[in-house]
Parts: sequence; C-alpha cells; structure tokens
Amino acid sequence: MSKAARLALAGAAAAVVALVIGMIAGGRAFPRIIPGLPDSGAVVRWGLPLSKLLMDVAGVTTVGLLLMAAVLLPNDKGVLGRTAAQYVKAGSWAALAWAGSAFVAIVFSTAESIGRTVPQILDRTFLTSYATQTTQGVALTLVVLFGVAIALFSRGAITAGAAAGLLLFALATLLPAPLTGHTSSSPNHDLATSAVSLHLLALALWVGGLAVLAIHAVRKQPQLEVAARRFSDMAVWCYAGVGLSGVFSLIARLGAVSDLWTTQYGLLAVVKIVAFVLLGYVGYWHRQRTLADLDKGRPRAFTRLAGGEMVLMLATIGVAVALSRTPPPEFSVPADRAFELLGFPLPAEITLGNVFTMWWFDLFFATVAAVLAGLYGFGVRRLRKRGDKWPWGRTASWYVGIALLVFATQSGLARYAKVMFDIHMIEHMTLSMVVPIFLVLGGPVTLALRALKPATRRGDRGPREWITTILHSRFTKVVTHPAVATSIFIASTYALYFTPLFESAMEEHLGHIWMTLHFLLSGCLFFWVIVGVDPAPNRLPHVGRLLMLFVTMPFHAFFGVALMMMGTVIASGWYEQLGRTWGATLLQTQQDGGAIAWGFGEIPTLIVLLAIAVQWYRDDERQARRTDRKADRPGGSGDSELDSYNAYLARLNRADKGERQVSGE
Repeated sequence: MSKAARLALAGAAAAVVALVIGMIAGGRAFPRIIPGLPDSGAVVRWGLPLSKLLMDVAGVTTVGLLLMAAVLLPNDKGVLGRTAAQYVKAGSWAALAWAGSAFVAIVFSTAESIGRTVPQILDRTFLTSYATQTTQGVALTLVVLFGVAIALFSRGAITAGAAAGLLLFALATLLPAPLTGHTSSSPNHDLATSAVSLHLLALALWVGGLAVLAIHAVRKQPQLEVAARRFSDMAVWCYAGVGLSGVFSLIARLGAVSDLWTTQYGLLAVVKIVAFVLLGYVGYWHRQRTLADLDKGRPRAFTRLAGGEMVLMLATIGVAVALSRTPPPEFSVPADRAFELLGFPLPAEITLGNVFTMWWFDLFFATVAAVLAGLYGFGVRRLRKRGDKWPWGRTASWYVGIALLVFATQSGLARYAKVMFDIHMIEHMTLSMVVPIFLVLGGPVTLALRALKPATRRGDRGPREWITTILHSRFTKVVTHPAVATSIFIASTYALYFTPLFESAMEEHLGHIWMTLHFLLSGCLFFWVIVGVDPAPNRLPHVGRLLMLFVTMPFHAFFGVALMMMGTVIASGWYEQLGRTWGATLLQTQQDGGAIAWGFGEIPTLIVLLAIAVQWYRDDERQARRTDRKADRPGGSGDSELDSYNAYLARLNRADKGERQVSGE
C-alpha cells in the first residue's frame, strides 16, 4: 500500500474514532428508548452520522482538489498543467462520492424522521416526500444534484478559470445542509447563519487544501515548494476566519459561558477549541521551520508534520459531526413571534435617536466592510511605502462608502428596515444608489493592479493576473455593457418587489443577505460604467454617460409611483406576523416607501453629475497638456486636425516631386 493511501486511511480512521467518541460523550450513541414510541434502530442511529461524515469529508476533499488545481499549483497562461489536470479529474470522483453519500444521508434521515427502519422506508413515496417537502431533505437533494454537476463538468475542465469556477460551485454546495440544522432553530439565527457560513467556507479551504497538499507531498509530486508557500499564505486567513466565526457561532447557541463545561454540547465545543489551538500551533511551526527546510530541498519534516496535521483536522471534522447531532443547551427566550422571525425583539417606535443608537451586529456585512477597508488600506500603504502616490480623494471616497455601508447594515436603520417598508426602501436606495458611487470613485481595481506584484513565474497567475483575466473575460465584457448593466439595475428592482421574491427574501436570513448584496453589487456595476475610474472593457464618452444616467433615473421614479398607487400590501404575510402596533399602517408605509423611491434619485443624480463634470474637466486638461507637448515637438502645431491636413499636403508635395523627377523636369 502506498504512503498516500496509508495517510488517507489514517485520516479516515481518526475521523470515525472522533465521531464515535463524540457520539458517546454527547449521549447520542445509546439514547433511552421509550416503549411505545417509534424507533428507527441502531443502523439508522449510526448510519446517519457516518453518512454525513462521509459527505463532509468528500465535500472538503473536492474543494481541496479543485483549490490545488486552480490556485496552489502554477499554470501556464491559464492552462492547467499535467498534475493540476489530474487533481481536477480526482475532484470529479470526489464530487461523485459527495453526491452518493448525500443520497445515503437522505435515506437515513427519512428513516429517522418517521421512526422506521431502512427497509420500511425503501418506498418512493417516503423518500420523495422527505427529499422535496422538508427543509433538510431539500438541502440534501441540492447536494446530490450539485455534486453530480461538479463531477460531470470536472471531466472537461482544462483551464485554471474552469477549475476556479468549479471551486466556487463546490463551496456553494457546502452550505445548504448545515444551515438547515441547529443553525436555523437558534434564537439568534441571523448571527448563527452568517457564522456557520463563514466557518464552513474557511474550514473547507483550510482542511481540504492541507489534505491534498499532504498527499501531494507524500507522493513526491513537483512544485511542492510553490504550493506550500501559497497555501501557507491562505491558511493564515482561513485560520482567522475559522476562529472568529466559531466564536460567534458559539455566542449564538450558548446562553451562558458556563454552558461550555456544564452541558454535553459545550464540552464537545471545548474539544473543538483545543483542536483548533493545536492546529494553530502546528501552522505556526510550519511557517517558522518546515517551509524553510522545504525551500532548502529537505521536504521530509514538512511531509511528516503536514500528514499529522491532516489527521488531526479530519478528527476535528468527526467531532464537528458529533456536535451537529447533539442538541445545543436550552435557554429561555421571549415567547414572541417577532423575536422568532427577527432574532431580536420588535423595536420601539421609530425615532431619529433610535436609528442612531440601536445598533445591530450583522456578521456578514461587518466582515465584508472590514475586509474591504483593510485590503484598501493595505494597498495604499504598500504604494506609499515604495514611494508611489495615491490620490487622497479616492481614499476618502472609498472610506465614505464603507462608513455608509456600515451604517446601512449595522445601525438602527437595519433593524427598522426589517419591520417597516419605508425604512427598508431607505436602506435599499442607500445601498444601491449612494454607497456604490463612493466605492467606484475609490478606484479599488486600479489600486490593486498597482499594489500587487506580478507572479514570480512567467505565465503563471497570481492575484494580479487573476484580476486582469477577470477584467478581460467575456463575462465582464457582457455585464459591463451599458445596456446590460442598466437592465440589471432597473429590472431586478421591479422583479424583486412585484413578485413573491421579496417576501421570501425577508423570511430567510440567507435570502435577506443575497437581496442586500444584490442591491450593492448591481449599484456598483451600474455606477462603475458611468463614473468608475477603474479600467473597464466598455468605456462610454462623457455625453454617453450623461445620457445613460438621465435615461435610467426616471425608471426609479416610475417604480416609486407604482408603489404609491398600489392598493395591496407587498409581503403582507411577513409584516403581519411581526405584530407592529405603532406607526403608520402597512399600506401607508408602503406608499411612503414609494415616495422615498421617487424622490431619493435626486441625491445620487447630483453626486454623479458632479463626478462626471470633474472627470470631464480633468480629461480636457489632460488632452490640452498632450496637445501642448505635441506642439512643442518639431513640426507640431498643437491642432491635430491642422497637423493631419499639413501631413496630407506634404504627402501630395512629395508625390508631385517624384513625378517631376520621373518625367525629367
């Protein structure tokens, strides 16, 4: 048996042993059977967590294989090398195992949900009902479908871009199943959902990347030094993300700190914390010692330590599966429907003071704001450190946009936006029509291209090359076309509010995140085309930008008028459940929201007009300077049309002289 196979078996054994110990410690291995109540039996009791463990390991392995091929291993001008292509094909088989284990989990979950054994539920009616009519069943069905899709598409992937796309697809496939467990029933489900999502994504990249890197090292494959360095840089961020999201996940589930040592759930969480600290120490040892040995041509220490770290990580996954089967501690929450829906009590009657003082922590957008602010500051610092200049106006514009983003998603405005339609419309307009203007005027892409260093290997893709590739991709050319960007900006608003999508997005935290994120991204896309200072595939002249602005803004006014004239309440099922007794009626707040949408467009229109005017003026100045420099050259007049005419006369004169010489005159 090869070393790679032995390492994989050791990791699998560690995961299973950790799961068994966790199930016993959590009290789920031998539950008390009450006579007269249905029991699915020991096969289902153990088969379900084992199938979910296999599903998690297969998913993480798929992510690691695609990460290795797309990012960690060098490529030649976007084309995968031989080793990377082999990892993509291996990812196809891992994705197929992922889908198969998810199907087995559906079978065991169906049996557990109705308290029957597996032979008793092997009927199409039971399985299809569970897979299509329950939240957990639908989530597992999505994993089956997406896993099969990844397996099929991976067979023909030969470029780094295709592998990166499959990697993103695999990361998205990780989310549905875990987010329908204890997370959805947590009292603070908004925080729990965001924390678990970030936790899973960071953990999958970290664990999957290390597992494949360890096997790569054991197999003595080429370019180990490059892959290890790249993974080490990424692992630092993954470690921070796993730790931060894990803390917030525990906060959302535990009623008190004492639950960590007084409950079975808390004790299993402590085991995960200890394993996390040990993994951090091993990672530190990697960066200090083994990477240096690897650069000197001594890979043995790195291979041995990476293999041990992989086994510890897989054991931690086993503990995590056992933790997911253990109910979190119970603690009293208000018997309030609004609290169940919002994750916080219904706020008091709205006042300006409440908007500025009732802050609400949204982990997802707080993370987005922190990352955007930190990366931009890092880029500016790098430029100034090497003596380059960066316009202070762009920096100020970027951080004004970040501040507005934080206010719109973290302040009392975000709380009341879930309760009142007119406040929601203020948040919507701020995120889609004000924040994006300041962000695109900050020139983040230009800053990144100037601050990032080119790839050390010729033809390879580092972060700078990936940005350039995305800018020149066909997808970017299509979505940044003025007609497409305008259509997305306008049509999505009508499609959201005049269909059931809005109510669905308000009811689910992930739906609310996607809705808010769409406001931000569609606005950034639209205003990037109009006032963006970054390089773009489609550049409009200034007159065209003004025309695009004046054609688009009336559609928001029409949207506002349509809201004001409606006689029915949008998303009435959501707002009626909240039981708000103060303030205007639901229909009145909707009409007020329409009036806000109608009049709000004046603010961004004015800002954009000023930005276009300044850009136009500066372009004219640059053109004048170029003309002056040309005029200073010998034979230049400073007038391009006059220079062209003079050149034309000179050509005619030379042709006339040539004819005379031929005729002997």
